[in-house]
Amino acid sequence: MRVSTIPTYHGERIVLRLLDKESAPLDLTRLGMSAETLQAMQTLISRPHGILLVTGPTGSGKTTTLYGALNSLNNATRNILTVEDPIEYYLTGIGQTQVNPKIGMTFARGLRAILRQDPDIVMVGEIRDLETVEMAIQASLTGHLVLSTLHTNSAIGAITRLRDMGAEPFLLSSTIIGVAAQRLVRVLCVNCKIMENADQRAKTLLGIANETEINIGKPVGCEHCGNTGFHGRTGIYEVIQIDEKLQAMIHANESEANMEHHARQFSKNMRHDGFRKVLSGETTLEEVLRVTAED
Repeated sequence: MRVSTIPTYHGERIVLRLLDKESAPLDLTRLGMSAETLQAMQTLISRPHGILLVTGPTGSGKTTTLYGALNSLNNATRNILTVEDPIEYYLTGIGQTQVNPKIGMTFARGLRAILRQDPDIVMVGEIRDLETVEMAIQASLTGHLVLSTLHTNSAIGAITRLRDMGAEPFLLSSTIIGVAAQRLVRVLCVNCKIMENADQRAKTLLGIANETEINIGKPVGCEHCGNTGFHGRTGIYEVIQIDEKLQAMIHANESEANMEHHARQFSKNMRHDGFRKVLSGETTLEEVLRVTAED
C-alpha cells in the first residue's frame, strides 16, 4: 500500500494506492495486449542488448508491464537485477534493489552498482536525470538489455525527453531498440453492461462511418461493480520498434513530429488500440477518449 497525504482547506486529503500482490497479472499475456502488440513486445525483450522504454503518466501500469516482461525472461540462464523506487512486487529469482536517497542510493548509483554484479538484464524503475540516462546507455553499449520507464504522453515523446535531458542523439540512436506507451481504461462490468447501436458520431470516431449495425458497450451499474458499470482495468498500447529509418532520424536530431509521422506508417497509436477494445465491448468510447485526450 502507498499513501499520499496533503493538507487542504477542508482537512487532510488522503489517497491510498493498493497493490494486490496475490492477484497481480505479472504476465504480458494478461495485460490486454493485442496479438500484434504482444508479438512486438516479445521481440523487443528477446534482444540481447539495448534499451526498451515504457512510457505513460503516473498510474498507467508501466511497472506492471515491466514486471510482466521480466517474468517472461526469468529463467535459470539469465541474471536479472533491478533498481526500483519502491519495490512494488517481489519476483522470485530476480535480484531487486530499492533506492534510498537518505544514504545516497539513487537510480544512477544503484545502476552503477548492479552492473558490477554481472547482470544479463537490468530494470531501472524510472529514468529521472541525465546521469541515469548515461548509465543506461553505457549498460546497453556493454551488452546488457535495459528496461526502464519515463513519463511522456507518447512513445516518440520518450526519445525527445531523453534528448532534452542532455543525452547525445548518436548514443540514443545506437542503444534504444523500442518504446512502448500505454494507458489504463476501465473495463465494462460483464454482469450489467448493455450493447447499443453506435450513433453516427461514435462510428465516425471509430473509423467505421459507413457501417450500419455496430453495437458498442454502455455502463449500467449493479451490485457486482458497486453501481459504477465498470469492474477492473485493462491496458491500451502503442509499441514502436526502432527501425533503420527511425534510427537515422534520431541520430540526425529530427523533430518529434517527423519521427511521429514515420512511426505511424508501421505502428498504430494508443487511441486506435483503444478503439479496438470499444468495438469488442471491453470498454467505452468515452473511456478511450478520456485517457488519450492529449494524443
